[in-house]
Amino acid sequence: MPDIGHHQAVCAEVIRQLREERRRRGLSNYAVAKRCGVSQSMLSLVERGLRNPTLETVLKISDALEADLSDILKRATERLKAQPKAK
Repeated sequence: MPDIGHHQAVCAEVIRQLREERRRRGLSNYAVAKRCGVSQSMLSLVERGLRNPTLETVLKISDALEADLSDILKRATERLKAQPKAK
């Protein structure tokens, strides 16, 4: 049985990693939204965890950042593994 809570945590961490990548590159969410063809408000909602993006949208965002999504996913899962488990 899949652990839905874990899947949600991984998704949230991937989005956090993408937001951090955008900030590291000094890009506004407007610039990234324009590059990937989504609205600035949609990107903002995604980054704040208020919308769950499709895989296609996540791919568009990572492409706009010229970031390798597989690397981001790997970093996200490693970061979650390193966090202490809640009891």
